[in-house]
Amino acid sequence: MRLIIHPDYEKASLWAANYIAEKIISQTREKPFVLGLPTGSSPLGIYREFVRMHKEGKLSFKNVRTFNMDEYSGLGADHPQSYRFFMMQNLFNHIDIDRGNIHILDGTAKDPHTECRLYEEAIAKEGGIDLFLGGMGSDGHIAFNEPGSSLASRTRIKTLTTETRHSNARFFDGDPDKVPGTALTVGVGTVMDSREVVIIVNGRSKARALKAVVEDGVNHMWTLSCLQMHPKAVIVCDEEATEELKVGTVKYFKDIEKVH
Repeated sequence: MRLIIHPDYEKASLWAANYIAEKIISQTREKPFVLGLPTGSSPLGIYREFVRMHKEGKLSFKNVRTFNMDEYSGLGADHPQSYRFFMMQNLFNHIDIDRGNIHILDGTAKDPHTECRLYEEAIAKEGGIDLFLGGMGSDGHIAFNEPGSSLASRTRIKTLTTETRHSNARFFDGDPDKVPGTALTVGVGTVMDSREVVIIVNGRSKARALKAVVEDGVNHMWTLSCLQMHPKAVIVCDEEATEELKVGTVKYFKDIEKVH
């Protein structure tokens, strides 16, 4: 696992956006680039860079197929807090991606279990995810795989913890009771099956979780710690997020990145 430390969120986002853009540009037309995407505040800087690069003619998404990580149960595509609405507003409406190449779980599906199974099948039909971009919760979770989730889990319905609902209440008029209690989410195993994973982490509020993920062992109470077992995982973070890491850990990762 690589840990790439930048002075601030803006520089971390720029690095991640350029890294992923290079992967997309180098992909051949014969094989679309399959990209996993998150929502929330963490990837917004990356999405802004994607839009900028596209508008400047440096990046096209015509040969990209996307799979989003999750969606709230019960929220339709037109709900302002649905993740489909978020993705359209912050990325898809501003780039040249074919709408038929966008895959997002349907939070209003009559049979959510079937919806989750078909999502896994759709990913497999594309040949798997080339790169999964993600963020990390303050409790170390990836997607909506809350603490205690199986590290072998697949796309499924997941009950959200009180901490997650309080964290996301800022999008629901500050009221955690308005945050849906469940969501459809890809599993830890789904993310781990991708050929590459890039996670962006920023801020002091994520420092304790980053320490657990990087320095402690693989643990289902910190589900992102699964990246220790991934053959090609990158965590991009700002300085504030490293405040709980050992000085030696920070020095080590900064030293080895000089080679790159």
